[in-house]
Amino acid sequence: MRIRAALPALAGAVALTGSILSTPAEAAGGVTIHHVWFDSPGSDTRSNASLNAEWVQIKNSGSATVSLKGWVLKDASNHKYVFPDVAIGAGKTVKVRTGKGTDTTSTKYQSRRAYVWNNTSDTATLTKASGTKVDSCAWTTRDPSDTYC
Repeated sequence: MRIRAALPALAGAVALTGSILSTPAEAAGGVTIHHVWFDSPGSDTRSNASLNAEWVQIKNSGSATVSLKGWVLKDASNHKYVFPDVAIGAGKTVKVRTGKGTDTTSTKYQSRRAYVWNNTSDTATLTKASGTKVDSCAWTTRDPSDTYC
């Protein structure tokens, strides 16, 4: 009987909020920061290959394509990458690399000449064009060179 009594209250809460649990990722259609490779292998030479070996992977675990146009990926020091007219399909990923290259459906380039992601600690934050936070991922020195979020 207690379960039956709780159901009307739960239904009322859903009617008021629109969902039982709402995380930022759910509000953004399942888009999250999935994996960050913040310490490129080898010496930090600032070569384009080394710069492109640090990246952030964004994943859409939702069931619909999501437009990332105008969304911002930034670090704790406020280095920003603004997504161009990009859509991420359901179940797909997009890597954002630090260096230069030719954008594809699955890889975008920031075209920077210096590293963005600090090896010792940092936070990658993804926001919508409106400034609404979608997701973030933080790491410290206990993570050797990459972290899954």
